[in-house]
Amino acid sequence: MTIRESGEMYLETIYVLSQKSPDVRSIDVGAYMGYSKPSVSRAIGLLKNDGLVRTDEKGYLKLTTLGEERAKMIYERHSLLSRLLINIGVDEQTAEEDACRIEHYISEKTFEAIKAHVNKYGSKR
Repeated sequence: MTIRESGEMYLETIYVLSQKSPDVRSIDVGAYMGYSKPSVSRAIGLLKNDGLVRTDEKGYLKLTTLGEERAKMIYERHSLLSRLLINIGVDEQTAEEDACRIEHYISEKTFEAIKAHVNKYGSKR
């Protein structure tokens, strides 16, 4: 299953918010991302249809096993890429923004090579 960049952004956001609190609502996702309630509702509906997100009995968003695996992968890419960019001298805000764009388009092969390089040579952060 291939999901679009926006779907990946929602998964990553739900994952990040769920690390802070197990109770993640659609309104929390919208506030974090700066998106309207209708946009969030539509995106969450698509993620539910793809089996990546579910709603519990209290209405909180939960990642499915597949959704959590995907979200962790996206978050790992974001974290490592932004760390790498900062280490080569990019300011933190630009590094975060660029990592957010790159994480959705970089091939698995290239990401694994970057990851191996960072693991071999270390990182400052």
